[in-house]
Amino acid sequence: MVKLNRIYTRTGDDGTTGLVDGSRVAKSDARMAAIGDVDEANSAIGVAIAALGTGETADALTRIQNDLFDLGADLATPGDDFTPGEMTLRIVPRQVARLEEEIDAMNIGLEPLRSFILPAGSAGAASVHLARAIVRRAERSAVAAAQSVQINPQALAYINRLSDYLFVAARFVNQNAGGDVLWIPGASRGT
Repeated sequence: MVKLNRIYTRTGDDGTTGLVDGSRVAKSDARMAAIGDVDEANSAIGVAIAALGTGETADALTRIQNDLFDLGADLATPGDDFTPGEMTLRIVPRQVARLEEEIDAMNIGLEPLRSFILPAGSAGAASVHLARAIVRRAERSAVAAAQSVQINPQALAYINRLSDYLFVAARFVNQNAGGDVLWIPGASRGT
């Protein structure tokens, strides 16, 4: 259980931050960029939940927010043993599989794509699209970090699948709000 009595510690005033194992790295470290981008993605999902209100999609996104805290902890845990433990949070294959199952379930009722879509539509769908774009950045950051440190392959799979999930979720939300907003190539060339 996490217990925070004090928010500021002053330990990061030198430009470093602590990892789960107690080691310290620069706040500009690639691992920390990935963790920060995951945090931003989680915040964007919170905005999407607020825009959506109550319902099944908002509930699923709330669960995903919890997964993203697990992902942040995973990324902050150095080493090459990706086995979860009582004190070690790691993304596991079941979390990735659950995203795939939910993507498939939402996708059943959607029309096949015949054009690229704009990240628009209802306020809820547009917020989910924004979260998707931020998740894509978090994925790029995690992949960059994996070029210099060991990163759990399931963590990389999860964040890749999450952007797919959010794309389909935005389409799912828009289905009941007028449908996808289609890209019209070159539409404004003559104006």
